[in-house]
Amino acid sequence: MKKFIVLLLVFITACAPAGQESAVLPQFLATATPFIDSASYPTAQVQLAVPNQTASGIDVRMERASVDGKNVNADVCFTLPDTSDWGISFASLNYGGTVLQEYGTTLVSLQEPANGQAGLRCDTLTFVVPPDADLTNATITIIDAIATTPREGEYCSVYMPKIQQSMLERGIGISLDCVDVNGVLTMQILSIPPEMSQEQAEQIVYSDEFYTVKGPWTFSFNLSQ
Repeated sequence: MKKFIVLLLVFITACAPAGQESAVLPQFLATATPFIDSASYPTAQVQLAVPNQTASGIDVRMERASVDGKNVNADVCFTLPDTSDWGISFASLNYGGTVLQEYGTTLVSLQEPANGQAGLRCDTLTFVVPPDADLTNATITIIDAIATTPREGEYCSVYMPKIQQSMLERGIGISLDCVDVNGVLTMQILSIPPEMSQEQAEQIVYSDEFYTVKGPWTFSFNLSQ
């Protein structure tokens, strides 16, 4: 009997589950926070010696230019040709042999035309440059200058008279009129020369030339430290 009990105890011990081992967790090393030396990005502001430029009947004024960190900012105001939603369509920053054409625009103020006075729009143009950018003799050029996308109804109220007058002056036999389409006045081409297709007439009537005022307006400044 004793022998049987001893064998039973040995069997039970052998079948018992093994003790659980401690889990080994991976160790994460702290990542160093990158150091950005704010002093490596200069800060400066300058008033322009010749802030006003006029081209194509549009006055453009650059109030000031400044560099703040990576941003070169230019505060620009321009007179509005009419009541449409005009904005700067193309600008570039030239510095040290580099031409930068990517920029952001922030609306500062907008004064609609009233009582025979031209409207005025002011924007801040922002170009992003590296910290070692040589801004000793920088220039900002607004080339295609300002453009607009006519609002609903403006094709008839603002642009159709201009386009029709241009067709007459050029001797192009395109006739325009505004007709009521579902309660909305819509500019339509009524007649075209026999040698011209409808597509060709539409390319002329809706050409960017009627909705864009070209410069150039060029402003030079020195933001060297």
